[in-house]
Amino acid sequence: MSKKLDPSQRRAKGAPLPKPIDAATILIVRRDMKKPSVLMGHRSAAHKFMPNTFVFPGGRLDPDDHTPPTAGELAEATMHRLMRKRRASKRKARALALAAIRETFEETGLIVGREHGGAIDPASVAPDWQDFFAAGYAPAVDALDYIYRAVTPPDNFRRFDARFFFVDAVHAFGDIGGSGELVDLQWIPIDEASVMDNCPSPTRGALAVAKRLVLDQAPLPQAAEAPVPALITRYGVEAEEFD
Repeated sequence: MSKKLDPSQRRAKGAPLPKPIDAATILIVRRDMKKPSVLMGHRSAAHKFMPNTFVFPGGRLDPDDHTPPTAGELAEATMHRLMRKRRASKRKARALALAAIRETFEETGLIVGREHGGAIDPASVAPDWQDFFAAGYAPAVDALDYIYRAVTPPDNFRRFDARFFFVDAVHAFGDIGGSGELVDLQWIPIDEASVMDNCPSPTRGALAVAKRLVLDQAPLPQAAEAPVPALITRYGVEAEEFD
């Protein structure tokens, strides 16, 4: 068996670098607190990817995220922004929103959805979604807005192409708990979270967008052609551009 090369060794040997894995995350924002706040959790030192950081719930896109029924569909403008520059098909765009909702449920216990009233048998959906539907809800993808994208730098051992969604906490139900992958889950005021030292740069970038939307009351982009801020590394330099 050949030895697995880390990214720097692959670059030195001219081998292809790891392709980013599609991922999705959600900024859940509460406006009914003393200060508008966002739900964040701590990744422990044991994590290989972004250890000892505060992040939003989220994770990689799974095959099971392509099939679940939903309560509503993605807004047309949101769908088109996800599809810009052929970065996603309609099917993949929908699945990314579903991945963000599923990962949020698994990591925090919160359900971004609407009650299905028993109309959907949990046994009829993909295994990764059965607990979600058993709770009595269908995922409310129409409540999500796509606000940010970040691609892990080429030299990282693990690479992700992460889409950041935004949702008001009025669309999230249940008690905070989850799988334990994120610990110390808490509602952190957006203005405080945006200056925390232990936030990775993609998280800080998404928080800057949330700050404009919530604290500065900037309107969410409604036009399908509206560009989305994206954090990309080119020639070793990390910079924000518009996707």
